[in-house]
Amino acid sequence: MYTPFDINEAIGHRKDYVEERLRGGSPIVGVRYADGLLLLTVRRAQRKVFEIYDRQMFSGIGKQSDIENVRLRAIQDMHQEGFERSPDDVSVQRLVGFALSPILKKAFGDPMYEPIVLRALFAELGRTPKGDTFYTLNYDGEMQATKEVGVVAGTQTAEDAMLEKLGEIDGTLPREEALHRALLAWAVGARELLRRQSSTSKNEDMDDEYNPLRELDSADADGVFLRDELKSGTVEVGLLERRANREGRFRLLPSADIDVLVRDYR
Repeated sequence: MYTPFDINEAIGHRKDYVEERLRGGSPIVGVRYADGLLLLTVRRAQRKVFEIYDRQMFSGIGKQSDIENVRLRAIQDMHQEGFERSPDDVSVQRLVGFALSPILKKAFGDPMYEPIVLRALFAELGRTPKGDTFYTLNYDGEMQATKEVGVVAGTQTAEDAMLEKLGEIDGTLPREEALHRALLAWAVGARELLRRQSSTSKNEDMDDEYNPLRELDSADADGVFLRDELKSGTVEVGLLERRANREGRFRLLPSADIDVLVRDYR
């Protein structure tokens, strides 16, 4: 028989287990710009940004099989909703709130289930710019909606640093500037995760001694870090375009545009 202490201790262990697995994930940045929404990340191998319906896209960090299962469930539920009701009734709020969140909550809180290792970021293009929204979904089923930006990383500290780097965004940015700010925010988040990982294996007071970027100012350190990361990583950007001259609103940013974005870091 479980006591309240046993339950709280078990949940604490599950939380520690999931968050440890999430710390190695490449951060994801969402930004609203003048003509739509973008999700940006840096991947090593497998693709990370996906369309899930006509005006919705998704990315996540965590266990690859859990990310794929949530992606497939999202596609299935949204297409079923569009078929049975109307495409206008399909929304990330309904998907996350009524379909995905209860599953994650049950898996996290029930000791008979393995927790789902996932922190996800959804983007939804509204019928008007005021309706554009980002949704984050956590491994424990908690969700949050934001308007101008959305970020996902392996720790809260990294996410806070990314939001600070992005600064105030009002949705009128040209796409090129939005991409540049998203890339730098990704670098800040990834650097923070690397610093945290380093400090767990070394004396925290000695952390600066092991930091090769310690003598650089912030802007230079971002550039040096990005140059190093892009030797083995690939920038991936998904776009939801409001004025797309095609049936679908989603597309991946082509490699030629990616090359322009990262040319100063090669």
